[in-house]
Amino acid sequence: MSVTHGRMGLSLTQEILSHLGLANKTAAWGTLGTLRTFLSFSVDKDVQRLLKAIAGQGVDRIAILDVLTNRSREQRQLISRAFHERTQQDLLKSLQAALSGNLERIVVALLQPAAHLDARELRTALKGSGSAENVALEILATRTPPQLQECLAVYKHNFQVDAAEDIKSETRGILRDLLLALAKGGREAYTGIIDYNLAAQDIQALKQAEGPSTERTWVLVFTQRNPEHLVRVLNQYQWYTGHELEKTVRARFHGAACVALLNLASVIRNTPLYFADKLHQALQETEPNYQALMRILISRSETDLLSIRAEFRKKFGKSLYSSLQDAVKGDCRSALLALCRAEDL
Repeated sequence: MSVTHGRMGLSLTQEILSHLGLANKTAAWGTLGTLRTFLSFSVDKDVQRLLKAIAGQGVDRIAILDVLTNRSREQRQLISRAFHERTQQDLLKSLQAALSGNLERIVVALLQPAAHLDARELRTALKGSGSAENVALEILATRTPPQLQECLAVYKHNFQVDAAEDIKSETRGILRDLLLALAKGGREAYTGIIDYNLAAQDIQALKQAEGPSTERTWVLVFTQRNPEHLVRVLNQYQWYTGHELEKTVRARFHGAACVALLNLASVIRNTPLYFADKLHQALQETEPNYQALMRILISRSETDLLSIRAEFRKKFGKSLYSSLQDAVKGDCRSALLALCRAEDL
């Protein structure tokens, strides 16, 4: 959700769609994704090609990636089921046995249902060191309500514990409260009615919310209000105070809480730009953060990766495709480039 002059950084496509009242449907249509449903799809041909790729002399990595990075997630699930029916073997395990390293990791991620991948990433973030304010928040704040519900159900099934319990045990303070509130999925739906009074009340409440006893106000506003309302709050906050709300966050919060609130504000202002920033950070590390690159490119490939590419090019002066070409090494390079799809001039 972007906003320029009231909706900064909005791409032309999104601007037109938002005026038509269709912006929220683009993810379902896949019009802003780089990966579409493969129209000449033949599950039998794909199964045979994968069998040949792993059963012949030497593993045909090119063939494997050509199939998996040119099919939608739904089509990949159909291939996986058909492979098992025809061979009595698990496709995922067969490919794991044939591959290794980052290429194996990306193939596993491509073949997993979206909710399973999200649940695994969420678990790793909560049990890992210092990634809850980044990865956990990314998943909880950017998935649709149905996607989030499915992720949390898979989390409980796979790990025999509610994600909320892990959040309580692994995080603390306002970060814990933010993650718990996001995991409840209680954000208000946008009704199309602009509530100017509520926006003014929220701005006043955030201005006055100083000290530990008022952190609850920040959690409530950031996790309960609908995104369209929050865009208005963020913009008008600057008009009322003379500075961006992010400046207030940096002055009042520290550590993981500050990072989490800044990430949430970034998601609210412009979700594609938020992901463009995360991809750029992943590429700037001494060794590229392959896990972040895989997670973002795979999870956004069928929704808004075209918008993310546009924001990346606009902010960093270089295309995402070229940046991947320059920074990524090894077997998974061609897979990430295939998901990115093309150069942006």
